[in-house]
Amino acid sequence: MSAFYGEYKYVMDSKSRIFIPSRFRETLRKEDKNYFMTTVGFDNCLFLFLPSTWENLIANNMEIFKAENKEEERAFKRYFFGNASDTAMDEQGRILIPQNQKNHASLKKEIIIRGVGNKVEIWNAKSWTTYKKNIMEPSSAKFSKILDI
Repeated sequence: MSAFYGEYKYVMDSKSRIFIPSRFRETLRKEDKNYFMTTVGFDNCLFLFLPSTWENLIANNMEIFKAENKEEERAFKRYFFGNASDTAMDEQGRILIPQNQKNHASLKKEIIIRGVGNKVEIWNAKSWTTYKKNIMEPSSAKFSKILDI
């Protein structure tokens, strides 16, 4: 399984297209595909998945999405899958962000693309800065006392 890592700063053009880092494009090409699966993510970002990773998410009767509260499970599936799309990459290495996803992540001109293991996240640059300061840095300090890596 391929892992995504690193942080990249880009500008979304006036047609809502963004460049995908070359490292991530190469990982996609290894699957012999020209699209990512995108959907709304947590913390007001977007998730990009390789097609094979997406297929694994929905394999085994979508076991990963099971919850004791079936009403909440249905609501989450509707939200997650109803906002998903396959986003084809053009010859320049760009993808078009659908309007509903753009709205969810409050994407403006400046964006941050981050590799986070099994997926890629797309953030509004200002939202990322706030999240990093308020959530990630305190969390990292906590884990630095627990983990020895």
